[in-house]
Amino acid sequence: MTSSDNATGARDALNLRLKAIKLVVFDVDGVLTDGRLYYSAQGEALKVFNVKDGVGIKLLHDCQVQVAIMTAKDSPMVAQRMADLGIKHYFAGVKDKRFQLDALATQEALAPAQLCFVGDDMVDLPAMSLAGVGICPADAYSLVRQAADLVTPMDGGQGVARFVCDLILMAQGKYDHAYAQSMTPQFEKNRTGTPQ
Repeated sequence: MTSSDNATGARDALNLRLKAIKLVVFDVDGVLTDGRLYYSAQGEALKVFNVKDGVGIKLLHDCQVQVAIMTAKDSPMVAQRMADLGIKHYFAGVKDKRFQLDALATQEALAPAQLCFVGDDMVDLPAMSLAGVGICPADAYSLVRQAADLVTPMDGGQGVARFVCDLILMAQGKYDHAYAQSMTPQFEKNRTGTPQ
């Protein structure tokens, strides 16, 4: 067996696991953002989000894959972004992400194999180990990269969520349908929350 065969086998095995995913959980700092903190002149912490991630999250949601956000911090700016995206499961100030993920899975009647967790630092490892698939950005902490089932080719804040959403949509055979739907006026209205 060649290394190419091993890589193909590993990719096929991951695709099978992604096919079972019903809930994807994203951390915020270092995943949906680049992990850096910016401060306004008034001392307000600012975060930058990638609009492509928002589209991917909306596409996943429209294809009946739930999305949750879990973050250790509590930020009005993050809460607003999640409200803009229509995120139903937004958990801020979470100290034990594994406990919160387990509680959410129980509430939604989901098995660990149906969960995907995307995180970047040590606080995310317990939740990643509970989930059927654990993913991290390229610039995640080294121990997180070692533990992850998949390391994305991009750093946090650079489209990690979009990459993960696309992988799941492709594995589940929903990619073409999702992108056809994204070209409709209704998708744009739902995505932005504004009338067309």
